[in-house]
Amino acid sequence: MTLPTGAAPRHASAPRGLPTADEAVAHTLLNCLLREVSGPEHQSAVAAGRLLLRLPRCGVLLRVALRRTSLLGAHRFTGPVSEQRADGAWTEVGWRRLADHAHAELSLRTGVHNDEFLEQVASSHRGVRAALAAGPRPAAADPRLTYLASEQSLALGHRFHPAPKARSGDRHTWSSYAPEAAASFPLRHLAVREELIAEETAEPGAADPLDRLRGDAAPAVPAGYRLLPAHPWQYALLREHPALRNALTCGDVVDLGEGGTPFAATASVRTLYDGDTFLKFSLNVRITNCVRKNASYELAGAVALTRLLRPALAALAERFPGAAVLSEPAYRSLALPGPDGVPDLGLLEGFGVIVRDGLSRHSLPGSTALLAAAVADEYPTGPGHISHLVGGAGPRAALDWWEAYLGLLLPPVLAAYFDHGLVLEPHLQNVVVRVDGDGMPVQVLLRDLEGAKLLPEHHRDALAELPAEVAGPLTYDAERGWDRVVYCLLVNHVAEMLAALADLHPGTEPALWAMVRAALQDCAARHGRPPRLAALLAGAPLPAKANLLTRWERRADREAGYVRLPSPLAEDVLSGATRTDTPWNTR
Repeated sequence: MTLPTGAAPRHASAPRGLPTADEAVAHTLLNCLLREVSGPEHQSAVAAGRLLLRLPRCGVLLRVALRRTSLLGAHRFTGPVSEQRADGAWTEVGWRRLADHAHAELSLRTGVHNDEFLEQVASSHRGVRAALAAGPRPAAADPRLTYLASEQSLALGHRFHPAPKARSGDRHTWSSYAPEAAASFPLRHLAVREELIAEETAEPGAADPLDRLRGDAAPAVPAGYRLLPAHPWQYALLREHPALRNALTCGDVVDLGEGGTPFAATASVRTLYDGDTFLKFSLNVRITNCVRKNASYELAGAVALTRLLRPALAALAERFPGAAVLSEPAYRSLALPGPDGVPDLGLLEGFGVIVRDGLSRHSLPGSTALLAAAVADEYPTGPGHISHLVGGAGPRAALDWWEAYLGLLLPPVLAAYFDHGLVLEPHLQNVVVRVDGDGMPVQVLLRDLEGAKLLPEHHRDALAELPAEVAGPLTYDAERGWDRVVYCLLVNHVAEMLAALADLHPGTEPALWAMVRAALQDCAARHGRPPRLAALLAGAPLPAKANLLTRWERRADREAGYVRLPSPLAEDVLSGATRTDTPWNTR
């Protein structure tokens, strides 16, 4: 499939162009404040085509113009943000002042002071500005290059995170390895004595993609050594580690330099792709919320999950041939002993690399893979955007596309939870969709087992066989697991993809949500109408991950809390009735 390289078709509620970095950062902060602070406290409203949002502890009233309202409260903003002065007049405020207001409100609300927050927002602004300066990513004749362009097209990042594109580290180094800079580069190759390699595999030959990286390059890996690839940025961060320096000096580790096939940065930054295999590296850089390293339990957990889930995933693949989960069958790292004789944890985690299935194992003839986050992006910054798939085809074609998409995505994720006790995380950056020559979805691929968890009541025996430090992080209780599934599936993924379609065809949002409801009803019938699905269909509030509060309180992602959003799934909403519990009702 060759996707068009021109501008996306214009529609009444579609954006007129890309926002400035100032606008993008301000709108993202407003999204977070509305969802996590002002909305739940009934301090927001829509009036005369604008959102009004109060920060009650600061006594600040803000407003912004709307391109389109949303049943979920995930409105589309346009233009600058304004603040009401003491005399009642309105004056425009920049992203810095808005960040100051957010800082003050959160300090008063939580009793916690976060001296990192403002710099993280400033870092986000620098990252967004650089990404926008790089320009939109064009389509390519080669579907593999189009896929990579979709991975590298997310100029603005997560619109419900307070600091998308924020990162620690040197700004100049970032441009060499960032997806939005279309980074592609060779790996650093280390030869490590076999006895100093840490490795686990779920099946014979699972680590072969690592051993093949060197190819015919010289110098070759010496006898008695194994190849350990390293992300070149991570190698630069760790090369002065005393244990590594000693190992290089005595020959336990041999630096073979950079070489082999170049790898391209995907949307996650640290996961790289060469067109055949994904390699997920550790990267001691904070990106948005977390330092992106593979913890030791995550290394072992990826392989353990691949092994444990093989029967369940095979059963799901047979039931749902349009969906698949990319396995992670091997990891390899450096096990240099520290002074206590135990492998140095900083190096073990820092050089850990996870092997993930490539897309070729799930290739459908005539289809093109696209990152779901790029398809659902608010702005058409890449070749995979929904406007290039169905933008000129009319509302009926968009509804047909949506029905096909929901049929691929919802049933396997819900069956994984209800039938197999498996919590998947199908958020937009974790899903690759394949489309046919007409742009219709034909397959969804779910990736990244770091977020996949097991429900203990379904997997008690298997978990008992694992070390406690591995088994513990692999589990969620049923309620927390359900929140994670519903958030990733419906709030992060379905709602955002739906919003992109609604931008193209104003007025279709109720019909699009009605189709979500119908798809969920079908799933509920197949699973005996379990209470959790019944509650969703009755309009129970939807859990949304509290990214702003999590970052403010400096908690790990696993410890993130949720806020509850009024659901657009209840029949009264879809019929147009007014919901009195919705804090962002129109006045």
